[in-house]
Order: sequence, then structure tokens, then C-alpha cells
Amino acid sequence: MTKQTIMLCAGGTGGHVFPALSLAKDLLSRDCNVVFLTDERAIKYVRDKYDDMTVCVIPSSTIPAGLMSKIKGIALLGRGYLKSRQLINKYKPRLVIGFGGYPSLPPMVAAQQKDIITIIHEQNAILGKANAYLAPKADRIALSLPDLSSLDETDAMRAVVTGNPVRSEIADLYSHPYNAPDEGEPFNLFVMGGSLGAKIMAKYVPEALSQLPENLRVRINVVQQCHEEDISAMQDAYVNAGISSTLKPFFDNVPEILKKTHLVIARSGASTVAELSVAGVPAIYIPYPHHADQQQKVNAESISTHGGAWVMEEKNLSAESLSAKLAELMQSPQTLFQAADAARSNAKPEATRKLGNLAIALVKGWDK
Repeated sequence: MTKQTIMLCAGGTGGHVFPALSLAKDLLSRDCNVVFLTDERAIKYVRDKYDDMTVCVIPSSTIPAGLMSKIKGIALLGRGYLKSRQLINKYKPRLVIGFGGYPSLPPMVAAQQKDIITIIHEQNAILGKANAYLAPKADRIALSLPDLSSLDETDAMRAVVTGNPVRSEIADLYSHPYNAPDEGEPFNLFVMGGSLGAKIMAKYVPEALSQLPENLRVRINVVQQCHEEDISAMQDAYVNAGISSTLKPFFDNVPEILKKTHLVIARSGASTVAELSVAGVPAIYIPYPHHADQQQKVNAESISTHGGAWVMEEKNLSAESLSAKLAELMQSPQTLFQAADAARSNAKPEATRKLGNLAIALVKGWDK
């Protein structure tokens, strides 16, 4: 029997790549051929880990402000479109699935022009620009959250709520119990920065922790993602405060870290919220404030309204307010325990399987 080829395309940031890679594993286990189109930023996520999947890097760009920048961005997208058409002709996918980000646009547009079946998957509560552009011609619109407000009536009819796929190593933590630390016990804090959060975390978290009473500081083990140039100053701050710390620009063992984590401080990108919810780890979310649609705030509130997290907006954030919240939580293991349970109760650990089922149903012609 001839294997079906399914093409996945996504922007190169973790928020787009991780759901795509989760689905890739699922489809490979279903004996499909998988071709993954992305930009060069994603290579660090797939290097040496997905030998059974074909990975192709395509030219891409945002459409920035300024006339010359716009021309350059459009030219790169045009090159990406031509490369995508070549790859589609070469691999002849039965289905193409886009996970958002500008690099998903060229292959998705090419696929739709060739009348190939397409699905877009939206990680956030509100459709991103690329997915909003592609939605009218997509055969199915897979949503992470049951919010149809960003879809018009016609598009909503083709929407399916699947949830946001998370990495299998994270999904395995769904059944891992959360052990709330009693007062006096070590307290493991994980600070996730990412490309849009490392600087703000470096600015506020060390100072907030340094302001805690000594009996709380000595309990803390902080693992923090930060930019290379910030490590030295942050390390000095933690040493002076008597706080144990591990600081790196990138952690490739996040599932192992989360097993031991009692609280996370992070931006609230869709994949981060989905993964922490599945892992059942309570979080303080500091949404990225500069999205016009405030998508990260909406992501965070989808969990905080159920008691699984706390939202601290950047415009109101200070080292003092963050320190006060940390002190409150460190002295209330019951609150942390209940928040962990609430986060897990709102998780969708079956999201990868659901999206995989949708893909197979469309390929087989079972979903009309």
C-alpha cells in the first residue's frame, strides 16, 4: 500500500513548531510520510531528533514597516512561494497543514491554489495574521480553544476544536502527580523566557527573589532561561541573595525540569500555556503586551479564570508586586496544589491524537 504524504508548515518559533512536531510524530506512527516546511529558526528543534521526517527550509519574512523593508519581505515570501511549489510538485502531498507564522503562508497558498486539501491549526485564542488570511480557503480550521469570535460565520462552520498538540514528552507528564512543597522544603522555580520574555524576566525576577525574606530565599532553586549577555549579572544577583540558580539561554530538557517544578513564571504563548496545563504545573503568566489583539492575555486568562494560574500584566508589574505574590504562594502549598489540579483539569492531553484523526479522516475522504 502506498503511504500517504502529509506536509506540515510552520513558523520557526517554538509556539508554532512544537505543535507541528507533535503532530508529525503522531502521523509517522500512523505510517504516513511527513514533510516539514519551516524557516531556519526551527532547525535547533528538529536537529538529530526526527530522522524519519523530511525537513525543508524555505525563504520567508514578515511584512515589516517601511517601504524598502516591505519590498524585501514580499520578495522573500515570493521566493518561499516558488520553493514551496517545487516541493509540493516533488513530494505530492495529499494534505497540507499550516500552524501559523509567516513561513506557513507560501506553502499553504501554493497548496490551496493546487486544490490540495488544507487544514490550518491555530494555537492562540484569536487567529493570527497568517491563519486569518488562509482561513477562507482552508478545508478545516482546527482550534485550540472553543472560541469562534475571530471567525466569520462561514469559517466557523468548518472549525473543529482539537486543542493544542504538545510534545509527547510533555503529554506523558499528564499523569505525573504534583507534589506541593511544605513550608521549609526546597522550592523549585522555573522561569521561562523565550524570545519575547527573557529580558523582562531578567529585569524583574532576580530583584523580586532578592526581596524575599531570608527564610524563603534559602528554599529556592531557580532554573531560568535568559540571554547569554544577562547571565553574569543575574548569577551575581542570585549568589548575593543566597539563592541557588541554573541559568541558560536554552534548555533542551524541559520535561525533566517540569517534573520537579513547583511554580513557573513565563510569558503566555499558546504552546507554553498548553504544555504547563498538561503537565499540571501552576504558573504566574506575564503576557506579552504588544500584540494588537492581546492574544497572550487571552491565553493566560483561559487558565487563570479556572484557578490554574495567575496573570500579572507587564504594565502593572514591579519587583515588589512579583515578590509579594511569590511570598504568598511559597507559604501556601494548598493554593499551589489546587492550582496545579485546576490547570490539569483544563488541559487537552488528547489534542495531538484529535488533530491526527482529523488529518487521516480528510485524507481518506471520511470527513465530508
